[in-house]
Amino acid sequence: MTWRLGDLTVNRIGFGAMRLPQRGTAFDRRAEPRDRGQAIEVLRKAVELGVNHVDTAAFYFSATRSANELINSALSPYPEDLVIVTKVGPGRTPQGEWLPLATPRQLRGQVEENLRQLGRDHLDVVNLRVSGLDDVSAHFEQLAALRQDGLIRHLGLSNVKPHHLDQAQRIAPVVCVQNSYGLGHHPEQDDFVGVCGERGVAYVPFFALTGANQEAGTSADDDVVTEIAHDRNASPAQIRLAWTLARGPHVLVIPGTGDPEHLRQNVEAGRLGLTTEELTRLDAAHLNGG
Repeated sequence: MTWRLGDLTVNRIGFGAMRLPQRGTAFDRRAEPRDRGQAIEVLRKAVELGVNHVDTAAFYFSATRSANELINSALSPYPEDLVIVTKVGPGRTPQGEWLPLATPRQLRGQVEENLRQLGRDHLDVVNLRVSGLDDVSAHFEQLAALRQDGLIRHLGLSNVKPHHLDQAQRIAPVVCVQNSYGLGHHPEQDDFVGVCGERGVAYVPFFALTGANQEAGTSADDDVVTEIAHDRNASPAQIRLAWTLARGPHVLVIPGTGDPEHLRQNVEAGRLGLTTEELTRLDAAHLNGG
C-alpha cells in the first residue's frame, strides 16, 4: 500500500509529529513536554514498523522539545527510503506565540531553519501552509525558486481550497495537498479529494482522529464506528483510519501519537480492509457528520 510523492515512494500510513513534543493539546504553551526518551522510542518504532513518511514542521515545539530535533536525534543518519515532509508559512516566537504568516521573502529563512534542525542539505517535501491567502502565487513562486536552487525536492500545499491548487500547479508541480478531513469531518472536502486523485496529487488528511473530533465537537465513539470496531475486534481509531484510506489510493494518513501501542494499532489499520457494507454504513455516517 504505497503512493509516490514525485519520485519518492511512501507507505500510505505515515506518522505526524505535531503531538510529539508535548502531552495533551498541541501548541498549548502550558502543555507538559513529552518525555524525550519516549518520543525517540516512538519515532524509531515507527520506522521499524515500516513507516517511511514523517510529517513535521519547525513550529512543532513545546517549552523544551522540538519535533524536528527529536526526529534528527532519533533517526539520523536517516534511512534512504525515509521521506520527511515539513511545512512553512506559519511561525511562532520562542515563547510559543503565533506570528503573522510569513511573507514570500521570509520563506527561505523558514526552509533553512527546517534544514538546520533536521540536519539535512535538502527537504524532501515542503508544504506551503496557507492562512488567509486568496492567492498563493507569490509564496509558491518563492518555494519553486528554492526548489530550483536544490533546497527542496518536491512541493505541496496545506489548508487550501481547490483554486489554490490551480494557482500552484500553474507555477510548479504539486505532489500533495494536506487538509483537515476525516470521517464525519469536513465532508465538503469529498469533491476535492476526488480532484486530487484525478490529478495524481496525494491527499493527506490531518485531524483524521481525535483532533477532528475536538475541532468538530463530535464523539470518536459514535454508534456506527463503535459497532463496526466491536465486530472487527478493532479500535474506533483503526476503523476511522481504514475508512480514510478507502477514499482512494492517493489518500495518505499521518496519525500522530506518543504511545507505542497506539502507533502499532495505527499501522495495523492498513490491513483491516473494510467490506462494502461497512463502507456504505460509514459513508452515511460521514455525510451526517460522523
